[in-house]
Amino acid sequence: MAGNRFRYGQWRGGPDPLAPPYDVRAAVDAVGAEVLAGGSLRDALRDLLRRGPQGRGGLDDLAARARRLRREALRRGDLDGAVTRSRALLDQALAAERDELRGRADDDARFAEAVLDNLPRSTARAVQELSGYEWASDEARQTYQRILDGLRGEVLEQRFAGLRDAARAAGDPAVQRQLAEMMRDLNDLLARHARSEDTTDAFAEFMRRHGEFFPEQPKDVDELVDVLARRAAAGERLMRSLSDRQREELAGLMRQSLGDRLAGELSALDGHLRALRPDLNWQRGERVRGDQPLGYGEAAGALDEIGELDDLLDSLDQEHPGATLDDVDVEAVARTLGRDAADDVRRLRELERELRRQGWVSRDAEGLTLSPKALRRLAGTALRRVFADLTAGPRGQHDLRSAGAAGEVSGASRPWEYGDEQPLDVVRTLTRAVRRAGPTVPVQLDVSDFEVVETERRASAAVALCVDLSYSMISQGRWGPMKQTALALSHLVATRFPQDALEIVGFGREALTLTQQELAAVEPDMQQGTNLQHALRLAGRHLRRHPGAEPVVLVVTDGEPTAHLDPEDGEALFHWPPLPETIEATIREVDKLTRYGATLNLFMLGDDPGLRRFVDAVARRSKGRMFTPDLDDLGEYVVSDYLRARRGRR
Repeated sequence: MAGNRFRYGQWRGGPDPLAPPYDVRAAVDAVGAEVLAGGSLRDALRDLLRRGPQGRGGLDDLAARARRLRREALRRGDLDGAVTRSRALLDQALAAERDELRGRADDDARFAEAVLDNLPRSTARAVQELSGYEWASDEARQTYQRILDGLRGEVLEQRFAGLRDAARAAGDPAVQRQLAEMMRDLNDLLARHARSEDTTDAFAEFMRRHGEFFPEQPKDVDELVDVLARRAAAGERLMRSLSDRQREELAGLMRQSLGDRLAGELSALDGHLRALRPDLNWQRGERVRGDQPLGYGEAAGALDEIGELDDLLDSLDQEHPGATLDDVDVEAVARTLGRDAADDVRRLRELERELRRQGWVSRDAEGLTLSPKALRRLAGTALRRVFADLTAGPRGQHDLRSAGAAGEVSGASRPWEYGDEQPLDVVRTLTRAVRRAGPTVPVQLDVSDFEVVETERRASAAVALCVDLSYSMISQGRWGPMKQTALALSHLVATRFPQDALEIVGFGREALTLTQQELAAVEPDMQQGTNLQHALRLAGRHLRRHPGAEPVVLVVTDGEPTAHLDPEDGEALFHWPPLPETIEATIREVDKLTRYGATLNLFMLGDDPGLRRFVDAVARRSKGRMFTPDLDDLGEYVVSDYLRARRGRR
């Protein structure tokens, strides 16, 4: 409009408002793809944040930048620069004084020369002995004073940013009294805070009297302590980073430059800060190297930066139990790595919160894990892959056109899902479309409108899927197809055949039953042993809990039995090659299942001759079947066999 004026400039309000939002569903699918490929669930969730969605702006990038800055800080310069600079000024003062004394012929001049000739080699002790010396040269006296004023100014400026001007004039007795009064009041305030007294009014009074010394304008005592403690810890780390001789020299020069009163108050302040913030790293020194001599303030600043980067790296690591992105100090990230890095942290926080808000992830004592909602999506993805393989190739005996549709109509309906083959409920489908789009002609249908008729089978199945969790499964690349197959079957049963009872049994040296969530998160058993006997025993218990259902047992394994339960104490016994006792114990469980009438089919992965002989013998003994699928076909074989077996022989 005419008369309107617009100004354009760089965005300064936080994250880029034009940056594309993270696709939360895509992030969940990326985690699912890694899990279905055989990866660890927790590692996949952690990697999502470490790499960042779409591979950008993750914690690993931020940590790499922090480590690079830390390496640069370690090459900043020579930490002993304060002592080196003091030595150079002392030599300069002594040279000027000797020039002045050389032009004089009186005995006082000769005595003064003798004093200078017998000064200690230590810079700190020499400066101390010259504290009462009557300088003949004005230039020498001024140069000597620069040693004291310069170091005093650097020390106080490093501890109190607002003392920049006062610190350099601290040689003035009036200024020294003012500084000592401020430190005394500060120590009193911190002592009361350490005793858990209410310091609200005392803090306000302190800031009213001495607030000009604290440009950070802390809001309370805790913020004041945080600012001062980090600087004090940097000063302590500086002392511990020096050699014993260097440390002694610098400490002596600091005592001489500050004077007894200021040095005493500063020492008391360090004691209070150390007690209030013991979590800071007060003890560790650093091997900072470089050609450029660093003054006290520069050296302590470099170590303060290194300490802050160390804290940042610890929070970015996210390895400790219960770690969250809320542990990362965004302000510290902005100070050390820049605003764009802080924006990345905010976006990752928002992604984590959105994943939790939308119900895709939950948090337990060990960190993030997928929620049941996300696991259903993951299992649905696995099932769609299996169905895609089934429909892509020759169907042969794997005809699924009637899968889930046979039986009596229940009168209920449900939203259509990918892979459903039940008949459409036309009335409910049209009703949903009209409610969504309004009474228009013709009615516009959308995929979300479709509803299918629910059916109930008069006969149900009790299915036990026994999957090998031994280390060989992951070492041979079979872990991903196994997990994908089990998740697909669990989703098929839950969504298409809810009247069936499925139990997943994982077995390594011992066997255990697994929920869908536990299956997604399960890790390979690092102990040696394939205890099929225990797995079949658990499968039999599951079948007997459902006496009216068609009993089906499916076994996926890549190794012959090498472990069984001791009949006396129930402990798992492992031996390679397999003991006759292990084979006999396993066959007894096979016979129990056979007598119960269970369909027992085995899916053999790999081409181990011993496994082939065992599986073939079990299949003939139980009148079951043996399959040797390729890894890519495992899901198709297992799902098809389940659908065939559940139609039953009864």
